Amino acid sequence: MCNLYSQTLPREAVRELFKVSSNRAASINSRSAIFPGNDAPVVRLAEDGDRELVELSWGFILLMKDRAPKRVTNFRDDKIDSRFWNASFRVRRCLIPATSFAEPKGKRPATWHWFALDKKRPLFAFAGIWRAYSGPLKKDCEKVDIDTYSIMTTKPNKLVAQVHPQRMPVILTEADEYETWLNGTPAEARTLVRSYPADKMEIVQSGAERKDLMTA
Repeated sequence: MCNLYSQTLPREAVRELFKVSSNRAASINSRSAIFPGNDAPVVRLAEDGDRELVELSWGFILLMKDRAPKRVTNFRDDKIDSRFWNASFRVRRCLIPATSFAEPKGKRPATWHWFALDKKRPLFAFAGIWRAYSGPLKKDCEKVDIDTYSIMTTKPNKLVAQVHPQRMPVILTEADEYETWLNGTPAEARTLVRSYPADKMEIVQSGAERKDLMTA
């Protein structure tokens, strides 16, 4: 599960790592905490096939009968073939830039454990998907038209399992992985779905703070 993460680097660092042309990169701000429903940077393919950096709304929206719509921020690797996720996985994969993510442990007040590649918080990407949504965000509210994204999760490595024993986000760190996730076939994209090695990441912060205290 991943319902809180950060992206603390400036636009140029994001654009450079993910090879997005300046004229295809929206103006974005660094964020020490990104929550469900927030707008956050996403790298996806534009209609002409070039990469673009845009801000989308975090969480697919699931309509609920007689209830408020529900945000679905993550999708499981073993649920790719379900109707709710499959079309997006096949044709609308995206990269979600991040520098750390957090998982809570313990009863309220929980201790939030922040995971990163190392203490300097280098940039990486979550494997994600996106789709357009047209409808209400709350029960009985007016219709909106927005693009939304969701993060893929898989089995946790030994480090993450100490805090969250069920799931962890799928993490991508290499240029060839970014290319395969965006442009590869669904079968090729599936080869990237695995737990990130525990010895290549660490817990960089623990405490009550629901934000990454390190800034760029």
